[in-house]
Formats: sequence, C-alpha cells, structure tokens
Amino acid sequence: MIPTALIFDVDGTLAETEEAHRLAFNRAFTEFGLPWEWDRALYRDLLRISGGRERMAAYAKRLGATGLDDRLAALHRRKTELYTRGVAAGEVPLRPGIACLIAEAAAAGVVLAIATTTSRANVEALLGDGLAQFAVVACAEDAPVKKPDPAVYTLVLDRLGLSAAVCLALEDSSNGVRAACAAGIAVVVSESVYTKGDDFTGARAVYPDFGGVGLAELARLAP
Repeated sequence: MIPTALIFDVDGTLAETEEAHRLAFNRAFTEFGLPWEWDRALYRDLLRISGGRERMAAYAKRLGATGLDDRLAALHRRKTELYTRGVAAGEVPLRPGIACLIAEAAAAGVVLAIATTTSRANVEALLGDGLAQFAVVACAEDAPVKKPDPAVYTLVLDRLGLSAAVCLALEDSSNGVRAACAAGIAVVVSESVYTKGDDFTGARAVYPDFGGVGLAELARLAP
C-alpha cells in the first residue's frame, strides 16, 4: 500500500548538508576567537547529539570550558548565517533520487512533510520555493526536544491529522530512526557520509541513497 504521507528528515537525508554545517561551525569558531576546529572524525562523533547548539554545549563540557552559555546562542546564529549563505550559493545539492521521489509522490497525491531538528532558516535556504510542496514543516523551533525523542514526529502527525500507521519516514541517522520508531512510524534509511555503517535497528530498509527508489518500492516496505 502506498503511504498516505512521506515524512522527510533534512540534514543528510534531503541533502549532504553536514559537511557544509561542519565548515560553517569552524568559521564561526574562528570569528568568535575560539580555538576549536572540528575535523570529520570528531564531527561524526558529535553528530550523535541532535541540534547544533546542543552539540556545541556538549563539546564545551567535554573540554571543561566554562562561561560560554551566553555566547552559544550568538555563535549558533552566526553559524546558521554562514551555512545558509553557502546553501544559497548552490554548494549543497539534493541527494540522488530525492527530487524524483518528491515529484512522483506529489503527482500520486501523497502528502509530503518534514520533521527535522535543524532550524527553519536552514530548511528554507536548502529548499527555497520547493518548500511549498510540503504540507507540514516541523523544525527545531517547533519541537525543541531533539531526536531521538519522537516529539517532532508526534507534532507532524498531529498537524497532518494522520495516524502513524499510514505514514513512512525517510531518515539517514540512528537518532532519526529511533525517533520515528518511538512515534510508531515505519522508517527507511539512506546512509549519508556521516552515518554510513551506523546502527539502524528498526529501519525497514537501508539504502546507499534514494536513487532508483520510487513509490512502488516504498509501498512494499510500508505497514
């Protein structure tokens, strides 16, 4: 049965955004005079924590750095500005298969939604006018408690007025899988650069990307 709704994560799922995020973090750290630099290995580890501001707070705690609480909000705002500038410049294309899957689903009358722990500004920068295709867009501002908590998925279901049983979530991370499963939503995964090889227990299928994955394939996996 074709799902009534497809609910997309953003970072790592719609696009390989995480490298752009990492670079933006590092530029912001430099601007704020912080001697921090996140390489790819460190950033992959930090991605276990959902939310950019939460990630920075955890890293500061790991280092024993104190007195940064008041600066983290400003630091995160600047990082978002740097990230959205790069996205607007076309540095972050959609992942393989995403545009085709969205178009096929929309043509078939499948409801499209977004459930992400990234900011609305980041989502708008990535999708631009394409955001209008999504009936519900729930971001960090809407559900401050981040994945793996199911809050953002529960919110999307409530706004859609649909039961979890007729929806399918598309994710790239173990936190995302856990969040969707906790909300009772079936979930499939496309591994991203920073999540390849992670534990996706609970996912109905794991793909290298969504290239060639259409509604017929997803219908086979839906409840």
